[in-house]
Amino acid sequence: MARYEWISSSPEETMTFAEELGHRLQSGDVLTLEGDLGAGKTTFTKGLGRGLGVKRTINSPTFTIIKEYVGRVPFYHMDVYRLEDSDEDLGFEEYFEGDGVCVVEWAHFIEEFLPKERLDLTIKYSDEMRRTFILEANSGHFDEICKEIIR
Repeated sequence: MARYEWISSSPEETMTFAEELGHRLQSGDVLTLEGDLGAGKTTFTKGLGRGLGVKRTINSPTFTIIKEYVGRVPFYHMDVYRLEDSDEDLGFEEYFEGDGVCVVEWAHFIEEFLPKERLDLTIKYSDEMRRTFILEANSGHFDEICKEIIR
């Protein structure tokens, strides 16, 4: 597993970084996204969707758990926070092994359902505007993508 760090100085930088990542993703890619409330997970996901060609407004699927968007590949945005202390499987495998890209917020709550090959992202507050992104590439595919976007 390769580990990378990247620092964002603004929401706009976060969106651009995520968009660059989105341009490089392909069907079957799974990303996990961890971070405190307000750390920028939704901002990041909006940029990722933009890079995947999603035209609809992306917002957090907190109450629906999974939102689906149309882009150059299907984009599945999951917020599994409400599944804490639950062993309910909502058909995650179908999404993870399907033809789209998945981003899973609060993924540690469904660790047992996650594929091994994925990109794990953690967003940490640095200060009021800055965020530190920690990326852990769990495959050669994601390692190459990280090398391309973190210059």
